[in-house]
Amino acid sequence: MAKMVSQCISTRQSFRVPRFSSARPTLSSRLAIGYANPSFCGVKRSKRPSFIAAALDVPKSMSSPNSEGSLPLKEVIWAWCNADAVCFDVDSTVCLDEGIDELADFCGAGQAVAEWTAKAMTGSVPFEEALAARLSLFKPSLGQVEDCMEKRPPRISPGIAELVKMLKAKNVDVYLVSGGFRQMIKPVAMQLGIPPENIFANQLLFGTSGEYVGFDPSEPTSRSGGKAVAVQNIRQKCGYRTLFMVGDGATDLEARQPNGADLFICYAGVQMREAVASKADWLIFDFDELMGYLV
Repeated sequence: MAKMVSQCISTRQSFRVPRFSSARPTLSSRLAIGYANPSFCGVKRSKRPSFIAAALDVPKSMSSPNSEGSLPLKEVIWAWCNADAVCFDVDSTVCLDEGIDELADFCGAGQAVAEWTAKAMTGSVPFEEALAARLSLFKPSLGQVEDCMEKRPPRISPGIAELVKMLKAKNVDVYLVSGGFRQMIKPVAMQLGIPPENIFANQLLFGTSGEYVGFDPSEPTSRSGGKAVAVQNIRQKCGYRTLFMVGDGATDLEARQPNGADLFICYAGVQMREAVASKADWLIFDFDELMGYLV
């Protein structure tokens, strides 16, 4: 694993700071001001000078694919400490499993669907193509979805409940942005105390008898680049200054766009996707790493 991380770090691409209007300072300029004046953070929690000391004291064991031209890890951590919104992927991040794979396996089409999921997460095929292809292999009915949720409830990743609780206690808004299905994500959000309006995910469609008829193509997350659109919509609506995206796949990395997520944290605690990790601003394997800087 250490060798893999080293390879990821060596292939890190440059991070381009999103551009904002002249009325709002860029992330890099806010960081510079923050270091010069610990009382300034430009976001909600401006009275925590301990952020600076924590950010400057970066353990050598921490994983970060930083390279020339990117923000140093200490500045990424400083931004994390000062974030006012965090968007989490669900499958293989908030939850240990890929929801569609679990549902397909429950319906008897696990292996074939899992192969398509792997393609979608590496970005080798358009997400909407992979989503339609996977669903067409087993066409889940409403009854099957409900039975699956009852007999195979989602497994929450270790530490995520504590992290969400800590973020909310610090007045950080938390969102779930997923290519999975609302029917399977709502119980997870309820368990974590995340309101339904903070869920951005796909919607399975059923006929009058509960038969599968498709999915809602109007949901941004139903297509490639959709998570970026969802995060941009979140930011535009709420006017957040510093927003993070946390996930494991190529669709999560896409959310780091102008006026979208400022920075992307790759969570490799479930799946290590080298192509994604190599472009992340911060690579972690345990949510304790994120909580450690919020105390």
